[in-house]
Amino acid sequence: MKLKLFSFLFVALLLSQVAKAQVNPVNPVKFFEDTSVLTATITTNMRGLLNHKNKTGISFPARFSTTLEDGTVIDEPVSLQIRGHFRKGYCYIPPLKVSFNSDKNRVLKPLGSLKLVSQCSLAAITQTYLLDEFLVYKIYNLFTNLSFRVRLLNLNIVDSSRKKKTITEYAFFLEDNKQLAKRNNCKDWKKGFIGDQNTDRHQMKLVALFEYMIGNTDWSVLVRHNICVLLSKTDSIPHFYPVPYDFDYSGFVNTDYAIPDPRLNITSVRERLYRGYALTMDELEEGLTVFKNQMNNVHSLIDNFQLLNPRNKKDLNEYLDEFFDLIDKPIQVRNAFIDNARRD
Repeated sequence: MKLKLFSFLFVALLLSQVAKAQVNPVNPVKFFEDTSVLTATITTNMRGLLNHKNKTGISFPARFSTTLEDGTVIDEPVSLQIRGHFRKGYCYIPPLKVSFNSDKNRVLKPLGSLKLVSQCSLAAITQTYLLDEFLVYKIYNLFTNLSFRVRLLNLNIVDSSRKKKTITEYAFFLEDNKQLAKRNNCKDWKKGFIGDQNTDRHQMKLVALFEYMIGNTDWSVLVRHNICVLLSKTDSIPHFYPVPYDFDYSGFVNTDYAIPDPRLNITSVRERLYRGYALTMDELEEGLTVFKNQMNNVHSLIDNFQLLNPRNKKDLNEYLDEFFDLIDKPIQVRNAFIDNARRD
């Protein structure tokens, strides 16, 4: 009898270990290629998180749970770090970075550390802001692989002490810098200052025109403000590629807290201002052709995004149509991108 019981327990243990071994680590590329909304839960001490939300870099233990598309059930330890500048003090839940780097993360460890962009509050308008910003990333993906991929979440934030009410909201993960670089045969470059003129001219042109299209002036290559820089691993001559992120100050998103820098002499973030350096008409023609060719795809992406209502979609499409109308008029193109380009 004892022998049979021992044999049964041994087989059960063996099967358990085999089952665990069959759980494969997530593929970070496929994770961000998946367009479905991932329902997930983060459980942490909410009081500690909120009491320290103005202190960047503090880590908080948490658990991340979800079910992947293949049915794999995930419940793994993570750590949360408070990040960001303005939003960490302004928003109820500060911007976070979720680290999956623990050795206990059998499935999600390949994701590395992901920035989590969440709603600023539970007000309905902040949900619209969040979804609009998510769309900016998806639109930029249409133009270049040198762009951050994003994954939309239906997120529950649960207080581990059960003293605070569970928060349910939309949020999205931003691809890890290292994974972005790896996809593009580059490395994440953090050494020294890189000015616009030191970057790959084609990519810099694309970034500057795109930021103009969405009405964003809140970026700088030189001081790495809302821009990361990648260095090619394959080119014999070093090529630095700028990649933009954080678009909540753009006219496209048009948050209620977005105020342009007074030095720019514009009264609203909806007012476009080109922040790139002067280009030749030939360069502009080549660059703007890329945008013209993607116009229908951009509008289709907005129109097919089911989480926005028709009124929101109409506003976004009309705002972008102002840009597409302008780039068909040579005089206005010269005025916007040459006569009023940066000179400093």
